[in-house]
Amino acid sequence: MAVTRPPRKSAAKPANRRLSPKPTANRAERAAERRGAIIEAAMDEFIARGFAATRLDDVAKRAGVAKGTIYLHFKDKESMFEELIRTAIVPLVVRLSSSPPPPGASVRDMVEGFAENFIKEVATTRRGDIVRLIVAEGPRFPAVADFYYREVVTRGLAGMRALIELGIARGEIKQKNLARFPQILVAPALIAVIWQSLFSRHAPLDAIEMFRVHLDLIFGERSTT
Repeated sequence: MAVTRPPRKSAAKPANRRLSPKPTANRAERAAERRGAIIEAAMDEFIARGFAATRLDDVAKRAGVAKGTIYLHFKDKESMFEELIRTAIVPLVVRLSSSPPPPGASVRDMVEGFAENFIKEVATTRRGDIVRLIVAEGPRFPAVADFYYREVVTRGLAGMRALIELGIARGEIKQKNLARFPQILVAPALIAVIWQSLFSRHAPLDAIEMFRVHLDLIFGERSTT
């Protein structure tokens, strides 16, 4: 008599079996990586050659991609440079301008904290090279300068003007017309950026100490007692 074997049960699939990544997710990640590599290469090329002399062929070569790949992300060199400003400088300015003041901080403390962070994170870094490039080539490329003004300068000046008005209201700042010219308050930061590239090898500049002296002229010298 033939023995009837019970049907073999298939092994149960584990409930927590990991699903393979979706191809679309992989493509998005690879695209983001390529875009990041292009931005990094663009920064290197812009800093080394300047805006006018930078070629998309050189950016593509440095990034390790085909030139056509650049056009999948950016329509031209100008839009690439704008993205560089948007990713490297705008978040920093927004963060510094919108950071909540420490409890009990004076307006001078807040301005000094902003300046110290700006000098450390811009004047002595590659971000400073971007600012210097804007200063040097902005007159020849007004669209790039206009973009920098809208995205960076207006935010920075608005933050400084708000601090000045607060300082006037608290009686910390006597010169009320300073609110009309917030550029005066941040002038040493721009000087530090320019000095760093042009003259620091001849005369190193203590930009933070210079800024403190500048604030003494606006707020009065700090009491030593």
